[in-house]
Amino acid sequence: MAEAISIHPSVDQGLKPAAANFSGGTLVCKCARDQVKVKISGQCAHNHVCGCTRCWKPEGAIFSMVAVVPSSSVSVVEHGEKLKIVDPGQTIHRYACTGCGVHMYGRIENKNHPFYGLDFIHVELSQEPGWAPPEFAAFVSSVIESGVSPDRMGAIRGRLRELGLEPYDALSPALMDAIATHTAKASGALKS
Repeated sequence: MAEAISIHPSVDQGLKPAAANFSGGTLVCKCARDQVKVKISGQCAHNHVCGCTRCWKPEGAIFSMVAVVPSSSVSVVEHGEKLKIVDPGQTIHRYACTGCGVHMYGRIENKNHPFYGLDFIHVELSQEPGWAPPEFAAFVSSVIESGVSPDRMGAIRGRLRELGLEPYDALSPALMDAIATHTAKASGALKS
């Protein structure tokens, strides 16, 4: 029997459904004390597992798990002094705890970016159950860049599908359409 492929601890045992009327929760870093806490008011959207090499992943996970929320629903409530942008040159400014290295949220500052106004979060940092589950897998081939053997990709894609997470080597078609629509409107190729 083949060994089960571990994608991410939050999805390996199956996806848990979102709670009705979920009101959010608090993301907590992994420090033993003086933990950074970020309150999220409301449910997340577009949750997915991501194979890119920039997103924070828990120890041993092949994929990260990332969702978005409106930037206005994100507030740092404890130990914000420990947060630092991982790489200010990147489009997404990922705010990480300087103690444990966990990415608490990511923000796009470019007002012309299609995802401006949305913050990227890792819901597994919350103890509150009921977050919307992942809907797809993004940037799947990128796990090779983090050291996963290309020989494993067929089995990894099979496991993602088994979990109900369609694998893409970009974002989901709906999100790619949203990016293209924003770009077309900005260029004038598509009228509002």
